[in-house]
Amino acid sequence: MSRILIIKHGAFGDVIQCEGALRDIREHHRNDEIVVLTTPPYRRLFERCPWIDRVLVDERAPRWRLDLMWKLGKQLKAEKFDMVYDLQNSPRTASYFRWFFQDTNWSGTAPGCSHPHRAKHPKKIRTLDRLAGQLKDAGVPVRHTRHPDVSWLADDVTALLADAGVKRPYIVLIPGSSARHPQKRWPYYAALAKRLIEEGQEVVIAPGPDELELAKEIPGIKLTGPRGFINWFEFAGVLKGAAFVVGNDTGPTHLAAHIGAPGLALFGSHMSAERTGIERENFAAIEVAHLSALPLERVLDEIHLRAKLPASA
Repeated sequence: MSRILIIKHGAFGDVIQCEGALRDIREHHRNDEIVVLTTPPYRRLFERCPWIDRVLVDERAPRWRLDLMWKLGKQLKAEKFDMVYDLQNSPRTASYFRWFFQDTNWSGTAPGCSHPHRAKHPKKIRTLDRLAGQLKDAGVPVRHTRHPDVSWLADDVTALLADAGVKRPYIVLIPGSSARHPQKRWPYYAALAKRLIEEGQEVVIAPGPDELELAKEIPGIKLTGPRGFINWFEFAGVLKGAAFVVGNDTGPTHLAAHIGAPGLALFGSHMSAERTGIERENFAAIEVAHLSALPLERVLDEIHLRAKLPASA
């Protein structure tokens, strides 16, 4: 039995998108042990993944902390991995190849590795196509990489929804995004929620810890649970049961798209929706130069066109 390492530090949307690649690697290494090296926020997600045997945590210590880097290197070398798939492909993980894995088969973009995958237009290639190209170069048959399915993340949220008074069918709004990228936030979710509720729709919002203030401004049922916010597995269950989802270019919206929920993503000029791979049979996107210029009526029209919702009362 060989021992396989997959490196995936984050971020959340990227972790969701690599699910199909993880499954392809699993099918290629059916009888081998597969270990993921990730960062603390994503440990629990990978521990639930059915394609992974074990998870190692990388605290991502500053690289000038040679004592901590030596400790990490000692840990990784002791594992005696036979193959490494670097799905992060960052300058940091390239340094891991140079420092810890010079004599190990390596799939990624690190200079000098055994299976270099270098896109001709790295800033333009779709994330899922880039992953598929990398695995193909490493000799891994690609069957699932372009079609992630994270339905295994979803908890049964029947009791959670009942306790909050949510009636089916319901629409989930995802009005937030990383605090570092406020330009990704469409500013009219409050008006959208008001119009949907006036039409007789059930509107649900599940704010994260840093979105509680934002959610207060938006009409609808807030799913906060006993802790003040629900966890990723509960949120996945909420999304899986949604009649429709509308969200910004943020990890939870990618989760909705790849869990099979019907929905709509709103993109400004910060990123191409096509490049992210969020558009699927069940999920569409609107792209505009500036999200503040995207009118409410256009979003409503798309919802009415795509969502299978009960008629207004």
